[in-house]
Amino acid sequence: MDTPLLTAELVVDGAVPRQPDMSPDGRWVAYVVAPAGRPGERRLSALWIAAADGSSPPRQLTAGTAADSGPRWAPGSASLFFLSDRTGSAQLHRIRIDGGEAEGLTDWRGDIYDAFPLADGRVAVVAADEPTEEDQLRRAERDDAMVWSEQRGCGRLRWLDPATRELHTAGDLGGRHVVELAQRPDGGPVAVVSWVSRENDPGAITNELHLVDPATGAVDDLGRVAGHAQSPAWWADDGTWHLAYLAEPDPYGGFAVYDTVPGTSASPRDLTKGMDVCPAGLVQVADGPPLALFAAGLDTEIRRLDPGSLRFRCLSARAGLLGSLTASRSGEVVAVLATTAYAPADVHAGPPGGPLTRISDTRPELRKIEWGAQERLRYQASDGLALDGLLILPAGRSRADGPFPLVTLVHGGPDDRYADQFMLGPHSPGQWLATAGYAVFLPNPRGGTGHGREFAAAVVGAVGGDEWSDILAGIDMLAAAGVADPDRLGIAGASHGGFMAAWAIGQTSRFKAALMFAGICDWGMLAGTGEWGTMDGALGGSCGWEGTGPHPHDRVSPISFAAKVRTPVLIAHGEDDTNVPLGQAIYFHRALSQYGAEHELVIYPREGHGLAERNHQRDLLLRTRAWFDRWLGGS
Repeated sequence: MDTPLLTAELVVDGAVPRQPDMSPDGRWVAYVVAPAGRPGERRLSALWIAAADGSSPPRQLTAGTAADSGPRWAPGSASLFFLSDRTGSAQLHRIRIDGGEAEGLTDWRGDIYDAFPLADGRVAVVAADEPTEEDQLRRAERDDAMVWSEQRGCGRLRWLDPATRELHTAGDLGGRHVVELAQRPDGGPVAVVSWVSRENDPGAITNELHLVDPATGAVDDLGRVAGHAQSPAWWADDGTWHLAYLAEPDPYGGFAVYDTVPGTSASPRDLTKGMDVCPAGLVQVADGPPLALFAAGLDTEIRRLDPGSLRFRCLSARAGLLGSLTASRSGEVVAVLATTAYAPADVHAGPPGGPLTRISDTRPELRKIEWGAQERLRYQASDGLALDGLLILPAGRSRADGPFPLVTLVHGGPDDRYADQFMLGPHSPGQWLATAGYAVFLPNPRGGTGHGREFAAAVVGAVGGDEWSDILAGIDMLAAAGVADPDRLGIAGASHGGFMAAWAIGQTSRFKAALMFAGICDWGMLAGTGEWGTMDGALGGSCGWEGTGPHPHDRVSPISFAAKVRTPVLIAHGEDDTNVPLGQAIYFHRALSQYGAEHELVIYPREGHGLAERNHQRDLLLRTRAWFDRWLGGS
């Protein structure tokens, strides 16, 4: 039988699993299945459940004719709460897993962001206030002026009684925006993480912790905590309740797990200080200490907190990427989304010590494709630092067939990484390029995760420095090994990877083609207009409002080197991107036009920081391959 051809349609028309949630009794995993590429402006998705032990095939619970998301198990493991827009706006619903239709529980006129079942049968709902009569009048009169200080939409904590379907405001958090919560396993207080506002800047760096009594609504403010706080998890040690959580002590400096003891004056304790791996997920276990995912080089580990040493002990390590960790009440069964070199993400379940078994099968149509061989790389930076990454060879070829045209794909973040995972998608087109005859290099330079916080923090205020030399060291290694053709080098990336692509072509003429998707060309401009604001200013070294300049960010902004660009570059951007606004692409386009540099600008309507619409994803895949074919020659 002939090997099927990998087409752009095959890439974008598949399904992807998301948001797994383990039932309290450890028997079932609920998850969401959605199209890889949205067919229109509305994304449809369905709820599925699968037996955690794989004893029965997965079963679809909802029809997939609405946007169903956020499954959360009721305490008895017999039903699920979830959000759905089947009646118009997103509302909270409940469905039994033994059959029957979903029942609507809310008819709220404000945005509902999340829901968390409580031990007493009620549900904690995070929802914005309903529009006032004045709001409705202004809307009717099309008086939609946005007064920045009056922006609405902050998520308030509310209690829902499913029997009466009434929502009541829970305690007074001073108008702060609720982002995440967790109830103490004994039915005690609810730990709440809040931001000062919904805006990422300053919201993400103005985090506070609160305890809310579910019976009285009384609030105990625990005070300010490190930025990007998330995943609160209660645990008990000799009768004393602790509260652990993930947070980032410095912007883009890597996450830590902190532990605090409510009711004491002790400061939160950093439980991951000095570790050479990075926490990537934390989950509460009712009957024991929390479990956590750790990024460990190209692999992922599942660890459990040891109450005696207050350190995380490794239970299992698995090649590839694990995410969205969820656990049963006992902690004896976990579920994750897992992907390896030749297998796309699927739901896996099993004991935290392994093995984990695949229990969903969302992309069976990809199994017959001949993929490029994916190798794990280890090499040294110019200063001797140990680095890792991946190499994908052209499909059906070996190193002996080289040298090949080489495209370097730089990851975003920069606080991200390439694990030994499946690389197929519009923004991670490793195998898409490999099936067209390209070798693909996926480096993990300084600034990324998986090697401890010092490694992650190395580029703060110094982007384009050591991370750039780390990438060059890998390219030089592959050229010296006869894998990369030094006369046919390309570079590409999205977000921070797009910045690195733009940076690279202003530093050297070695690359014959580049792709910059949603990339940064001016760090000061990003600090002033992007949604992360001063946090991006920290990466670039300054914001631009410190004085007349020149500023530190000017030295690390690709726009400052536009006159030196000699590499043809494809610039692609989402029109509605608020993370890295479209102005970054237009600014770089105008600069390159001024100097006569070969380039093309493509803008995708209705898209944000990543492409969601199916036809746009397909277009980017085809343009990416055509651009490199044009300038590198393919094979």
